[in-house]
Amino acid sequence: MNNGQQHKEIYLAGGCFWGTEKYFTLIDGVIKTDVGYANGNTINPSYEEVCNNDTGHAETVHVVYDPTKIRLEYLLTLYYNVIDPTSINRQGGDVGTQYRTGIYYIDPSDEEIIQNSIKQLQSSYKEPIAIEVLPLNNYYTAEEYHQKYLDKNINGYCHIDQHKFMEARLAKDPILSQHSD
Repeated sequence: MNNGQQHKEIYLAGGCFWGTEKYFTLIDGVIKTDVGYANGNTINPSYEEVCNNDTGHAETVHVVYDPTKIRLEYLLTLYYNVIDPTSINRQGGDVGTQYRTGIYYIDPSDEEIIQNSIKQLQSSYKEPIAIEVLPLNNYYTAEEYHQKYLDKNINGYCHIDQHKFMEARLAKDPILSQHSD
């Protein structure tokens, strides 16, 4: 890792954050991840408060990535592979507003990329895309036991099909990998 290079960040809500975080840690170009609670209406909520649907927060993965290895467009394509983009407040068997899908950005220049990506995704679905796209208003890191949960709990619950993890390990940004060969 070159300390002088610029990393980018995006916040992705995709149901239970345990599996979503595991998925993104496997992708080439992702520098680091952590899980937390985003865009709610309370300060520093606990997991129990978020699960009670009282806070308005979404379980979210904070993804730091190297844009010279993976573009936001491709990162979003991979994200769409592990969510149901038409489902409202539900992913797999997890139901509640905390399990909604969302893309939360901190760099205003990312909004156009995200909106174009959503439009392209919509062309593949009859139902409307239900992914919330908003600037990040707030993010609180989840309790330590949630961080890298599936690495610490090998047989822990995960709503993502295990085959998707292999796909994540093999994923290479098709545009950037052409230029690096």
